[in-house]
Amino acid sequence: MANSAFGESERINELLNQAYTSRVNNLTRSVELAEEALKFSRDIDDKSLIGRSLNQLSLFFMILGEYDRSTQTSKEAIRIFEELNDEKGIADAKYNIAGIYYKTDNFHLGLAYLIDCLSIYKKYSDYHNESRAEKSLGTIYEYFGDVNNAIQSYQNAIEAGKKTGDQNLESNVYNNLSGLYLKQNKIDEASELIDRSIEIKTRTGDTRGLAFAIYGRGKVYAAKKLYAKAESDYKESLAIHESMGEKLGLGMALRKLGALYIEMKNLDKAREVILRAIEFGHMHNIVIVKFKCDYLLYQICKIENNPAGALEYLERHFKEKEAVINTQTLKVIENYELITRMKTLEKEAEMQKEKADIIEKKNRAEESARVRQEFLSTMSHEIRTPLNAVITITSLLEEKTDPEEKQLLDSLKFASGNLLRIINDILDFTKLDSGKSKLETHQTQFKVLIENICRTYDSLAKEKGLRLSLKMDVDIAESYYVDETKLTQILGNLISNSIKFTDKGNIDIVVEKSGSNQKSDNLVFKVTDTGEGISANNLEEIFNSFSLTKPVTTRKHGGAGLGLAIVKKLIELHGSEIKVSSELGKGSTFSFELQLLKALSIGNSNTDLTSALKGKMALVAEDNEINAYVIRKLLKKWGIVSEHALNGNMAVEMANSKIFDFILMDIHMPEMNGFDAAQMIREIDNLNKKTPIFALTADITASSHEEYVQYFNGFLWKPLQIEKLYDALVGTN
Repeated sequence: MANSAFGESERINELLNQAYTSRVNNLTRSVELAEEALKFSRDIDDKSLIGRSLNQLSLFFMILGEYDRSTQTSKEAIRIFEELNDEKGIADAKYNIAGIYYKTDNFHLGLAYLIDCLSIYKKYSDYHNESRAEKSLGTIYEYFGDVNNAIQSYQNAIEAGKKTGDQNLESNVYNNLSGLYLKQNKIDEASELIDRSIEIKTRTGDTRGLAFAIYGRGKVYAAKKLYAKAESDYKESLAIHESMGEKLGLGMALRKLGALYIEMKNLDKAREVILRAIEFGHMHNIVIVKFKCDYLLYQICKIENNPAGALEYLERHFKEKEAVINTQTLKVIENYELITRMKTLEKEAEMQKEKADIIEKKNRAEESARVRQEFLSTMSHEIRTPLNAVITITSLLEEKTDPEEKQLLDSLKFASGNLLRIINDILDFTKLDSGKSKLETHQTQFKVLIENICRTYDSLAKEKGLRLSLKMDVDIAESYYVDETKLTQILGNLISNSIKFTDKGNIDIVVEKSGSNQKSDNLVFKVTDTGEGISANNLEEIFNSFSLTKPVTTRKHGGAGLGLAIVKKLIELHGSEIKVSSELGKGSTFSFELQLLKALSIGNSNTDLTSALKGKMALVAEDNEINAYVIRKLLKKWGIVSEHALNGNMAVEMANSKIFDFILMDIHMPEMNGFDAAQMIREIDNLNKKTPIFALTADITASSHEEYVQYFNGFLWKPLQIEKLYDALVGTN
């Protein structure tokens, strides 16, 4: 009986191996073999083989674009492997789900799932799957415009592929790297890599992979203006993808063929192919194909001098693209939890591998930190960038509206500001939790700062019928060395929290001196409210991350539950602690003490700075056209003449042709990022070698790249704080 079961297992394993091998040239046959393996596995009730069969079926369904069936089989596989406590099986199922996410409209969750899988593959030295996961990560980073991380992931994929001896794994990555080099205008390098990929695919008989490689060669031919060869390659790629049932490849090839016809000035053919691609994208929910095709139709209308049509397609392009980003905002917390779980898995792996070399442990820890940093960088950039346009445009329009419209703008401003606060809380907490945050103190008009913070929340208190009061000891110094941003975050979170949980009465802010010496003062800060109070059972819990004292479905107050957790960590960063006393139904008092270094008093300047920037020249390097338009509009208001560079390469070229008074540099840009562009401007002889360069970025981790900080005069965060931008530019005079 045992021999019979063993024989059946051998037969099932052989079927699965044949199915996986067949995927490169006959997906239909792969599905048939995997379904046969699943049937036999169920017959002998071998859960491990059932799970493996399901994983293979899920992979093949994903490739065929049958995403519902793929998700269903993956989830069934996960349930089985969880029963078996099989981490590798779970990782394989999650890899398939990640592929579904990033091939449709959920790039951020795809990113988190891939990182989760990658940690397990590294733990078991599964180089085959490690190579596949790193290649997929590179694809997502490339979509986000994060070229450095994309190249790093592709190189990791090649190294892992070489360890397996599977040349097809290497070849797959050569195809992606070739496309990336084309974006950087490195046509010769791109051509060399894609030729190598085609040679390998032809030799190994990987028909499906060959279709992608031929498509890649078509892009190289298009870049070389060899249009007939490019058209031939795209059509050949289309034919193979169609015969193989490969949905994503088919959509990509259609879009590129449409773009080629536009370049060839054959607009009728272009429109026909692009509309087919859009219909295909809708049918299979391939969002990246849809919004890129909308942009191609915008180009056609522009060439045909059809401004109404051009505007319609451009708006559709931005709406579809930003919808992909905005729908992910609520999933940030889930992603953060996945990253945390990834770190837990890595720690477990270290315990299980007690005999592992100490250097290997060190490398693993560094890799974990790198992944976490990349995740934070990508999330902050992708979420905060569209918000920058909303908030800045709202501020600009406020001056030009009638009272009725101003009320609508105020509502929009409040809603976008509230969303930004939630996002900032999540991102700031992640940064604090990873130890990346540090104090940056500057000489500050302390009393003015505290008054401004309180004034910010005064109208919010009045809207609820509350009285907000501030009391400061008279002998507190005018100026101290303070990290304005972090003190504003601490007090802002405490005050807004008190307002949120108080329906009637007062919010009292008190700042009093508790001690002093020649160089510094000890100041006690108190925020007291007459709100609903906190039960004794919840007093410790409120400072935990994602803590909400009432169920999410029943509480009436918004937020991510991170405000007090951030306050606690920021006060600890100052070397102090937060204290709270509260009584249910009567209110709460939050207090903390800081030791602040005294500074010379800074006099208030009455100098009129309205004309300080008039006639200045600025270079704005920004790939997002909406954000570029908003920034240039703002600069124009101050009398600044500006020019626009779409990427780092253009910024470097323009810096070599004209002198600017300052350069505003986005960080995440295609072809060349802001870090590399700033470095080139600083280190290569050009007209703007000493021109002030300000990083203008939504990536809150940008300033932690120590190797690049020296090239910038400062970092300004999106969404823009208009006063800080103005002060920074005036300060360069």
